[in-house]
Amino acid sequence: MLYEVPAEHTPMEFQLKTISKQGFAEVFSKVALYRSLNEPEEAESICHDILAVEPENQLAQRMLGLAITDQFTGQPADRYAEVERLFENLADPYERNYYKGLLYERRAKAQMRARRPPQVLIPLFNQAMLHFKEAEKIRPADNDDSVLR
Repeated sequence: MLYEVPAEHTPMEFQLKTISKQGFAEVFSKVALYRSLNEPEEAESICHDILAVEPENQLAQRMLGLAITDQFTGQPADRYAEVERLFENLADPYERNYYKGLLYERRAKAQMRARRPPQVLIPLFNQAMLHFKEAEKIRPADNDDSVLR
């Protein structure tokens, strides 16, 4: 039996709105907030909004990559290649190495949580350490992030 849906209950047509560059500082704070609240999908969505306005925005690319790694489960559906492309696109060689190290580290940890065997984990941790080592060689003088990893 078919039912007629009253007009006030018909689906609304949605139109995506564009954010302004002037509001980026506040928008990035929301990305950080959503990540800290363990809501990486919302953080990812905001990063896509930023990149729609400014496709080469380095901070948005970094934050997007991190938001995606927050979603890693150790399953084949994890979007490793997408994150690697984002981090490979970073202009600064230090950041490129540091964030690729984070990618491999987070991938390994997700694989560990999924109870993958050591022969899967060891090469991933090794790749992470190689990237951190390269980042450490070229790190800014006041930046110890790669050393701490």
